[in-house]
Amino acid sequence: MVTIYDIAKKANVSAMTVSRVINNKGRISEKTRAKVKRIMEELNYVPNEMARSLVLRETQVLFLLITDIMNPFFTTLARGAEDAANKQGYRVLFGNSDESLDKEREYVDTLLKSRVDGVLLAPAGDHSLPQLETLRAHNVPFVLLDREVPGIQSDVVLGDSKEGTRMLMEHMIALGHTDIALVNGGSEVSSARLRAAGYREALKLNDLPCEEERVLELDYAPRSGSQRIALWLQSLAARRPTAIMCGNNMLAIQTVQAIRSCGLQVPQDISVVCFDDLGPVGEIDPFLTVAAQQAYQFGYTGTQLLIERIMNREEEQPFWKRIVLPAELVVRRSVADLTQRG
Repeated sequence: MVTIYDIAKKANVSAMTVSRVINNKGRISEKTRAKVKRIMEELNYVPNEMARSLVLRETQVLFLLITDIMNPFFTTLARGAEDAANKQGYRVLFGNSDESLDKEREYVDTLLKSRVDGVLLAPAGDHSLPQLETLRAHNVPFVLLDREVPGIQSDVVLGDSKEGTRMLMEHMIALGHTDIALVNGGSEVSSARLRAAGYREALKLNDLPCEEERVLELDYAPRSGSQRIALWLQSLAARRPTAIMCGNNMLAIQTVQAIRSCGLQVPQDISVVCFDDLGPVGEIDPFLTVAAQQAYQFGYTGTQLLIERIMNREEEQPFWKRIVLPAELVVRRSVADLTQRG
């Protein structure tokens, strides 16, 4: 039986080069590619998938680790990743960290033992750095999605969190809202920091005060946030904000629940906007005004970047790609027009 080693010996190239010709991967001169293919034909070589995998140390399997599978943003992102992977002959395994560094660490330890070709990762926060350094130390290519981590350089696909927040804020201000509060994720998450910065910048540009008691910071993960939001709203009862900017869709749902639990209505008493759309739920009841991100494109583009890294991992790659996808303002019914009130 003819092996890739037989072809490599006759072509005077490495077995790795033969495997890359077979898989159509890597940058190989046309002369070398033609030579290897000619010898394969001469020897009547039939590719063996397992042999190729062992030589390349590739399994055609990727791992996608997201923070919240219940969030429609990440569900749609996962579909984009799977579609892009399937198109290029890869499969995708999924994991869910629940915004937990401990779970994230366990997943990284597990995937290092399971021989995946690369990792798509939405990090739990800035403290994910050790996990990313572990992947790099084991020469596992990875691409970050939605969030960056200070201290690590990598390919990354992000949303324009600051500009998206500014659009939402300007929309509310144009409708007469001058007292806008913020319910946001933790400051250890890069996207939350940028959304907080966009919130504060919009207030400043419109000569509106930024009062810290009108900013509530929560973890993205807990589903009990509505109780804390309700208590916070009660503490502001003497001078209740007319609108609330929410850092993501799940926080927005909890905020609406909290407002209703206080005997108030959206948008009659308090208007609500948020980052990220609600997926199928939003289509059934298009209610919230949102900065809709290109969730599918996050996954699709990130997977393309990752496969490109895998295919060229042995070559010098002196720069990392940072792709920022714009958000779209989608206006619905959750913001009251105060300019029409007497």
